[in-house]
Amino acid sequence: MQLADGAHFPVVVVGGGQAGLAASWQLTRQGLDHLVLEADRVGSEWRERRWDSFCLVTPNWQCRLPGFPYDGPDPDGFMVRDEIVAYLESYRRAYDVPIVEGVRATRLDAGFRITTTQGVVTADQVVVATGPYQLPRIPRVAERLTVPQLHSSQYKNPDHLPPGEIVVVGTGQSGCQIAEDLHLAGRTVHLVTGSAPRVARFYRGLDVVAWLERMGYYRRGIDEFDDVDAVRFRVNHYVTGRDGGRDIDLRRFALEGMRLYGRLVDADQQVLRFAGDLTQNLDHADAVSEGIKDSIDAFITAEGIETPEEARYQPVWEPDQTPDSLSLQGIGAVVWSTGFRRDDGWIRVPVFDGRGYPSHRRGVTSVPGLYFIGLPWQHTWGSGRFGGVADDAQYVAERITEQRAGVHWIAGLPRAQRTVA
Repeated sequence: MQLADGAHFPVVVVGGGQAGLAASWQLTRQGLDHLVLEADRVGSEWRERRWDSFCLVTPNWQCRLPGFPYDGPDPDGFMVRDEIVAYLESYRRAYDVPIVEGVRATRLDAGFRITTTQGVVTADQVVVATGPYQLPRIPRVAERLTVPQLHSSQYKNPDHLPPGEIVVVGTGQSGCQIAEDLHLAGRTVHLVTGSAPRVARFYRGLDVVAWLERMGYYRRGIDEFDDVDAVRFRVNHYVTGRDGGRDIDLRRFALEGMRLYGRLVDADQQVLRFAGDLTQNLDHADAVSEGIKDSIDAFITAEGIETPEEARYQPVWEPDQTPDSLSLQGIGAVVWSTGFRRDDGWIRVPVFDGRGYPSHRRGVTSVPGLYFIGLPWQHTWGSGRFGGVADDAQYVAERITEQRAGVHWIAGLPRAQRTVA
């Protein structure tokens, strides 16, 4: 499908990932003519920015895009990368999503004039569904290093890296899982820790995700928390769905030969230097995990649920000293698992707060007709994820419908229907 220069659409959705596809389904359900613009291909983030052994950390039963819940043979399993892509492709085909692939939106101006790589289109309303993981975030200290470096989004597998020992910087979900991938392949790993928390995979007979679902955690709106910003921007808990799912225990990795360090604070061409907070980082991760278990125990007691008791976690390793530096001699590569930042520079509409974050309530901005979907904690934990994006998409589609009704009353019928050559 080619996009006709000068075409006009009632609604344009920018982004063809799970958020954009969910928005399209809800817009269709509301009877709203629309177009989805996708810069690459459906599921490109999963295709291009995930390593070979990547899998979801949430069970397959939480994959429930609107009208298309997971119905495969392994609801308690964890889809691997190619299965995730296939799920999205199946969704797109099942509902004949009106999507144009390979067309990037490069500028959005007031009046909803959208400049793309195939010309200019206009819209009455726009939904930005480009996701939170756009530009790799790499600290400036990386400029001082002369060893090979790559961001976690570029990592594919252990054989993809040069010979030698590997430094992984960051202990969020990607950093811990990449460190495990390298560790299981027999590579010597130096893991630079941070403040990311962890969570147990299973506890008292169920996946912890299943307990949190039953406890209503995933239905809590962001406005129910006192520390909204802390919740919205916190690092995700590390755990894995690999091989049926298990904990990621950095202390056990250390027993097995992985080398752990505190937070990276400085570097030059020969040496990385670290803060003395390794013990603090490990203790914090464990404390968060045990705190989640406390809340599960309380729920079990309050509901009178019969389920087996389970012994609590006991640390299997303690650092006897905290290394403050690491020579880069013999290091084959550094993997920066330091996250992403949004790229909203193409949006030339005054809708951002002082930190450059979209100012919105449940995806509805202060600019009439401009919406976001797929932001982390846009409304709940599931916003932007397979488990909760359907609710956000429904809310946004309903607000679009309401606004269009107002536009009709004030300004008459919208302009001509879309034209696609």
